[in-house]
Amino acid sequence: MGPCAINCAVLAAEEVNAGGGVLGRPVELVLIDGGRPAGQVAAEVAGLVRSGTVEAVAGAHASDVRVEVVAAIGGRVPFVYAPPYEGGGRAPGVYFLGETPDRQLAPGIEWLAGPRRARRWFLLGNDYIWPRLVHASARRRLRAAGATVVGERFVRYGEAVRWLGRVADARADAILLTLIGSDLVAFNRAFAAAGLGAARLCGALEEHGLLGIGGDATGGLYASMGYFRDLPTPASLDFAQRYAARFGDDAPMLNAHGHGCYEAVAMLAALCARAGSLAVPELDAVSDGTTITSARGTLTLVDRQVRQPVHLGRADGLGFFLEKPFQ
Repeated sequence: MGPCAINCAVLAAEEVNAGGGVLGRPVELVLIDGGRPAGQVAAEVAGLVRSGTVEAVAGAHASDVRVEVVAAIGGRVPFVYAPPYEGGGRAPGVYFLGETPDRQLAPGIEWLAGPRRARRWFLLGNDYIWPRLVHASARRRLRAAGATVVGERFVRYGEAVRWLGRVADARADAILLTLIGSDLVAFNRAFAAAGLGAARLCGALEEHGLLGIGGDATGGLYASMGYFRDLPTPASLDFAQRYAARFGDDAPMLNAHGHGCYEAVAMLAALCARAGSLAVPELDAVSDGTTITSARGTLTLVDRQVRQPVHLGRADGLGFFLEKPFQ
C-alpha cells in the first residue's frame, strides 16, 4: 500500500498548500517507515517531535505501532490515525478516521450469517491488539446472529500459512481473517491453491492486497471497508480524477489504506485552520464538527472520530463488486 499512500499524502499536501497552507505556512511531508518494530518507529517519531522537525503526525500503519507512538509523543503534537482500528485509545490530540470493529464487521457478518447461511466460523489473525479486539467484537456479533465460533488462532508474522490445515480441519463455513500485509496475501494464495471452499471475510484486504493474491474468482472472498477504488459516488469519481491527473493513469491503484493518508493530512489541516493553532489543547477544544471532503464524501469529527457508511466488497477478479452499503 506504500506507494499509493505516499501519493495520496502528497496530493493532500499540495491541495492544502494551494489554498494557503497551514497557518500561512506550506505543508512539508516527512516520511517515516511505519512497518518496522513499534518501538523503533515510536523512538524516531518522538525524536523528530522533540527536535521540532515535525509538528503533526499522520499515521497509516498497524495499531501496535500507533499505541507506542501515542505514548512516545505524549500529546505534544496532533496525531490523525487513518486505518480501521480496534476502538478506544483516547488520548490528547489523537483523532481517528477508520472504522471500529462493530461497524466494520457488521456488513460481512450480516451478509454471510444471513443470506449466505454461514453458521460455523473460524477466526484467524496476527497476534497484536487489533485482531484480538476485532475477534472479541466478532464473537459477540456471531452469537447474536446464531453462528458458532469453531476455532480461533493468533499467529506471529510470517506463520499464517502454517495454520491452513488446522483451519481446514475445523470445517468452517466462513473464516474471519484479521491477518495483515504479506500474511494476508500468503494465506489467501495458499487457501485458493488448496481448493478450499469456505467464505473469507477480511478486515484489511484492499485492492493492492487482492492484486498480490492474484485476484479471486471463487465468489467467496470479501472485504469490509469505508472506501473502495470503484465506489460509484461523485466524491469518489472526483477524487480518482484528481489522483490520475496528478500521478498518471499508471499510478499505484487507489485503495482504502492509501486513501486514508489523504484524509489524515487534510484533517490535520482542517483542525489547525479551525483552531488557528497547532497546540493540542486548542485543537481538542474545537475538534467536534471539523469537516473535510474526501473520496468517501463528507467526514466530520464527533468525539474525535468519524462515522461513515461501510461497504462490503466481494472480490471479482482483480477488483471488488460492492454489495449494498451499511450505515
